[in-house]
Amino acid sequence: MTDGTPPPMPDGPPSAPRRTRTNTVIIAAAAAVIAAVVATGIVVVESRDDSKATTPASSPPGKDAVTAAAEEPDSEPTYTVPDTSSFTMTLRTTERQCFGSAGCNVTVEPRLSYDGLSEDLDPGAVYEITYEISGDESGPVIETAELSDRTSLNYTESTISTASAGVKVSVKITDITAQGQ
Repeated sequence: MTDGTPPPMPDGPPSAPRRTRTNTVIIAAAAAVIAAVVATGIVVVESRDDSKATTPASSPPGKDAVTAAAEEPDSEPTYTVPDTSSFTMTLRTTERQCFGSAGCNVTVEPRLSYDGLSEDLDPGAVYEITYEISGDESGPVIETAELSDRTSLNYTESTISTASAGVKVSVKITDITAQGQ
């Protein structure tokens, strides 16, 4: 509580707030962005003018249209639609625990390779690759991996039980579906 006396007055007039460099930095950044946009616009306009100037004046009338069409890249790239024969899959054993005559527990993960050029695949699509692992004592195991951005494979390791240590574990791709095309 206070005793009723007012708080002491400051010794002098209030000082002006200090200017920070923040305003200067913001203005400089805005000026740099505007300069970059203007420069880009100039380059685009100049490149359009240059492409018109490079057409030879002595060309036959129909040749210009054919040449221009051949030199222009496709507006929409075309991508290959992969099927089960487009990929090769193998299994990598990451863990094995055998129990004598009782068989083994084997953990495997898929290793996938595309048999074409990766640029042929749509980078925006997610390919769901269903595969069947053979060698489990209770029958085939069906799993699905997702291939995205042409190179990222997401999968879950599979643990299977084999009847003996000599059982060969194999894999076969059974289906491929594309999402996001």
